[in-house]
Amino acid sequence: MALRLGDEAPNFTAESTEGTINFHEYLGDSWGVLFSHPADFTPVCTTELGAVSRLRDEFSKRNVKVIALSVDGLESHKSWISDINETQNTAVNFPIIADEDKKVSTLYDMIHPNANESFTVRSVFVIGPDKKIKLTITYPASTGRNFDELLRVIDSLQLTANYSVATPADWKEGEDVVVSPAIKTEDIPAKFPKGHREIKPYLRMTPQPDK
Repeated sequence: MALRLGDEAPNFTAESTEGTINFHEYLGDSWGVLFSHPADFTPVCTTELGAVSRLRDEFSKRNVKVIALSVDGLESHKSWISDINETQNTAVNFPIIADEDKKVSTLYDMIHPNANESFTVRSVFVIGPDKKIKLTITYPASTGRNFDELLRVIDSLQLTANYSVATPADWKEGEDVVVSPAIKTEDIPAKFPKGHREIKPYLRMTPQPDK
């Protein structure tokens, strides 16, 4: 059964490059990103893990913990990390789960037989502090992920979790946001004292409220 938005992220215990991890305990009160890779020592995956390592400070300031997964073993992961650090000019700074028995991959429906019967697709799960799934994205093995876009989505998720707003197309941190349709126009000034623009009765914009 595929996991859907709002479902609780299944807990698991697994071996990783940073020791045994209980997933929910690892996340604690943080947000989380769990993302899978088809295999160790593959070119696109190597660039992806390097990219995430270089973005550590960006994830940290958003209170996000990152954890990767592939169906290869622990010793393979450790050897692969040396290649990632060398070729991507970085240091891998998050755990990589060893999922040789495919227990976690199956739990999160990361193996899509029509794509490949053995390896995981490029799945991404963003998980809130309440352990609920807030976002899922699936990429084919041939397409590397855009982690700037993932940070943008996390900014939106964290903002909209705390304010009655939504983020419009191509929104970036600091730009105007959409006032929730559930808020009456006459109630906007009290909730959003920075002001608002009414483009249509259903389309009201306001400056980002937490800036």
